[in-house]
Amino acid sequence: MLLGFKVHAQHSASSSNLKLKAYQDTLKDLSFKMINDSLEPQRYNASYKFIRTLVSALKTPYSFNFAFDSLKTISIQPSSDKRFRIFSWHVMNADGSYRYYGTVQMNNPDGKLQMFPLVDYTSEFKKPADSVTTNDKWYGAQYYRIISVINNVKTPYYILLGWKGNNVKSTKKVIDVIHFKDNKAYFGMPVFDGDKDNPTQKRAIFEYDRKASMVLNYDPKTTTIIFDHLAPPDDKLKGRFELYGPDFSYDGYRLANGRWKLVEDIEVKNQPTDQDENFNDPKKMK
Repeated sequence: MLLGFKVHAQHSASSSNLKLKAYQDTLKDLSFKMINDSLEPQRYNASYKFIRTLVSALKTPYSFNFAFDSLKTISIQPSSDKRFRIFSWHVMNADGSYRYYGTVQMNNPDGKLQMFPLVDYTSEFKKPADSVTTNDKWYGAQYYRIISVINNVKTPYYILLGWKGNNVKSTKKVIDVIHFKDNKAYFGMPVFDGDKDNPTQKRAIFEYDRKASMVLNYDPKTTTIIFDHLAPPDDKLKGRFELYGPDFSYDGYRLANGRWKLVEDIEVKNQPTDQDENFNDPKKMK
C-alpha cells in the first residue's frame, strides 16, 4: 500500500514538472518580448499574456518548488526561510518611463496556490518614503535581493532591494520592506533611522543620473546594507537628482535590535564590483 502511494506521488511530481517546464518555455518567449519588442503595445500585450500564463503555471500543485530559472529577465527571489518568493518585472513605456508587475507566492504546505498580486501604484504616491501599503497599492520595483529579519523582532519582516527605472533622465533604487499580517501582505515599515533630515523612514529611495551606476547590496558579515553615497557634480545642483551620481564614498544601514541605523562614510575593505550594482539595466539581461 505504501509502495503504491510512493509510486503515485512520484508520477504526480513528474507530471507536474513536465507541465511546469512547458509553461516555462512559453513564459521565456513572452518575457523576452516584454523587454525587447520595439513597440510599446506589443510589450504590454506580452506582459498581459505572461501574467495569465504565470498564474496558470503557479496553480500547478507544489509549483513553489519549481525554480523557473530559464526566465532571465524576470526577477524571482525566494526568502531565506522559504516562506515566500517574489516574481517582479517591468515594461518600459515609449516615453522612457516604466510600469512594474509582480506577485508574491506563498509556500503552502498543501501545495495549493496562495499569492498576492502586486499592483503598481507609483504615480499615486505623494510621500513614498513614508507610506505603508498593501500589495494592491505597491511602490513598484524589480527586486534582486531579499534579507530576512525574523529573529529577535516582534513582527518578522523582510528587506527588499530593488531596481526602479524611472524615466529618460533618472533611475531609482529602493530598500523596501514586506511583512505579513492577518493573511495580507504589507509593504513599508518604519525601521530605517536616518539623519536629522530623514529621522525615520518606511522605505529608502535613491534617485540618480540614468547614465550612472549605483551599488546597493547587503553585507551579511556586518549585517549592513551598503550603498554608494550620491551627490551632484556641483553644490549648486543640489536637489537635481537626475544629475546625481556616486562620489566614491559609501554609506549604509546597519541592523541593530531589529532596526536599520544609518552609518555614513563606511570603510569598504573589498571594493564593490559591477556585479554588486545589480539590475542597472535589465534590458542587458537578454
